[in-house]
Amino acid sequence: MVSKSSPPAPAPSLLRRIVDIDTAISLRLYTLTHPILPYYFLKTLEISGDGFLFFPLVLSLLLYPLAFSDSKNSNIFLINLLLGGILDLIVIGPLKHLIRRPRPVYNKNMFLSFAVDHWSFPSGHSSRVSMIATLFYLSSDFIRDVLIQLQYDLIVDYLMLIVIGWAATTSCSRVLLGRHFVFDVIAGVLLGILEGLFVFQIFNYVTLTSFFK
Repeated sequence: MVSKSSPPAPAPSLLRRIVDIDTAISLRLYTLTHPILPYYFLKTLEISGDGFLFFPLVLSLLLYPLAFSDSKNSNIFLINLLLGGILDLIVIGPLKHLIRRPRPVYNKNMFLSFAVDHWSFPSGHSSRVSMIATLFYLSSDFIRDVLIQLQYDLIVDYLMLIVIGWAATTSCSRVLLGRHFVFDVIAGVLLGILEGLFVFQIFNYVTLTSFFK
């Protein structure tokens, strides 16, 4: 009696291969850095990019017009940040729900703000901090003037480096903390940059249009 050989298993799709590579790289980075980087440092970065800190802070500054000497321009900048944060929620939430990529199995002690936070792709922290850094960069001339007026001359030349460095470090920490895979973070960063560009261009176009009417 001749036994029938089972058909060969189908080759994994390109997407499956990419996901497997992403998973392996992310686990490797997490394993290498987990014993070295202090947890409280990574957790502090996580909190600094959380929406529960971002929205109250921006709203508080908007409701306190004396926060800057130039209240009109400062309000425009703060409204840009607020709109960027709302746009980020509108974009990231549905994408997480649609794609539904599970978070890494080694993700521990994470507080879920919303149901969609159970899913990993794309990284909401990375998109938010990248959106903030983009708006800071695009508004650098205004921010420079404000800092000079407030006599914070020493940090004028370094503020952009600080904000961009914070955004980059916070994004990287999402992998090192075990919250996300590498591709989640890359996608979040790219989406955050696009959100910042979109809000800056659209809002300033509307402002200029209403000004010249």
